[in-house]
This record gives sequence, structure tokens and C-alpha cells, in this order.
Amino acid sequence: MSLRIDKMLANMGYGTRKEVKKLLKSGVVKMDGVIVKDPKTQVNPETQIVTVWGGKVEYKEFVYLMMNKPPGVISATEDDMEETVVDLLEEEDQIFAPFPVGRLDKDTEGLLLLTNDGQLAHQLLSPKKHVPKTYFAVIDGEVNEEDIAAFRRGVILDDGYETKPAELIILKPGTRSDVEVTITEGKFHQVKRMFQAVGKRVVYLKRIQMGPLALDPSLALGEYRELTEEEIEMLKNVSAHEIKKGNL
Repeated sequence: MSLRIDKMLANMGYGTRKEVKKLLKSGVVKMDGVIVKDPKTQVNPETQIVTVWGGKVEYKEFVYLMMNKPPGVISATEDDMEETVVDLLEEEDQIFAPFPVGRLDKDTEGLLLLTNDGQLAHQLLSPKKHVPKTYFAVIDGEVNEEDIAAFRRGVILDDGYETKPAELIILKPGTRSDVEVTITEGKFHQVKRMFQAVGKRVVYLKRIQMGPLALDPSLALGEYRELTEEEIEMLKNVSAHEIKKGNL
């Protein structure tokens, strides 16, 4: 893998392309110990060592972040009016231009993956993959066996769409029920609309898992961390294979 040295340094937060060109002209950038001033110089970050002011540049092409999304923040890269999940990132992570993989409603909490790996994001969101997403929810209304059976068949939403089968588990029964629900698609407000279809209302919603990736319980609301190599590999394995519709 090779790329222009000015692009590499810009990607790693050393400034805009214009600022990086000035940096190169100043003679503080070296490749394998030799001063580099030409911004068009090709570099292979995997085999060549680039230093700036004597410090080694640790290059990475992609970033994979797990966030525990807080309520009140929108799943977008930028917005003129609202705070976005990208606004919560440190500058050192923002330079990679990550974007949220799928969306969580503004008032929904929980697991959100952010990355700049467009191929992985596309595969995880592809309807053909049927990647399961699991939510914890608090429901206003007593969830019962009839609801479980309805979710297993698929329910008719307010616009006439029939959902794919979903798994509904009652964690705490009562007039205010705690449940876990797993869906394999991502229609607008889907979980809320599915409960609405059976005459109940979601009062709290939190995504806890996406495919094999589970929310790290040590992450407080608004916190995030990089995925481990093992977690990245799990997601890539999922995206490389179709998941059967019935595998909920």
C-alpha cells in the first residue's frame, strides 16, 4: 500500500494539505532517515518509517470506534442545529472522518459503531446480511406471550409494512415491562413502531448488541473506545458471510 506523503500526514492530523506542504518544505519530515520535501513522494507506511521532528508517525488507514451513545445526540456526522455523535469524539479520532454505521434515534441510547471503513459499514447494513441488532427496552404495557408470537411472525407497521420475524424476550413482566428484542432490519423507529402495532409504547430504548459486537458495560454514556483486533475480525467475518433469516 502506498500513498502520497502529504496525504498520509494530513490524514494523521498534521494539518491541512497546505499546512503539510509547509511542514515538508521546512525539512522536519524524514522517510527512512532521509529528509523529504516533495509532497508527491510516495510512501508505504507498512514498510517505511516516517518521522516528523524526530517522532515516528504511526499510520493507520481505518478507525473502528464503539460508542455508548447518550440520549439527545443525533447519529450524524454534522448538523447545523443538533449535537452529533461525531462532536463527541476527540480531535485525534475526528481526523479520520468516521461516520456512524446505521442510526439510533435521538432519544435512544447504546451501542453505536463509528468507522471510516465504508466497505465494512456497507456490508453490516446490507439487507441481504440480516445482521441482528438487540435492544433492551422498557415498555408501557404488559408484554405477553401473544406479543412474543406476533413478533416471531412479523407485525404490520403503521405504513402497512410487514416486518421480518423478531425475537422478543420478557425480562421483567408487569404493567411496565422490561424486554429484550432482536431485529434483523433497520426501518425508521422500527422497535417503537413494532410495539405500537401491538398496542404498547416504548418508554426507554437501548441497543446492546449488533451482530457479534456487544456494548462494553464499562463505557459510560457518551464514552467510546477503539475496537480490539478480535472485535474487528468478528465484524469482518460477519460481513463476509450471509446470515440466515432465521438465525435470531
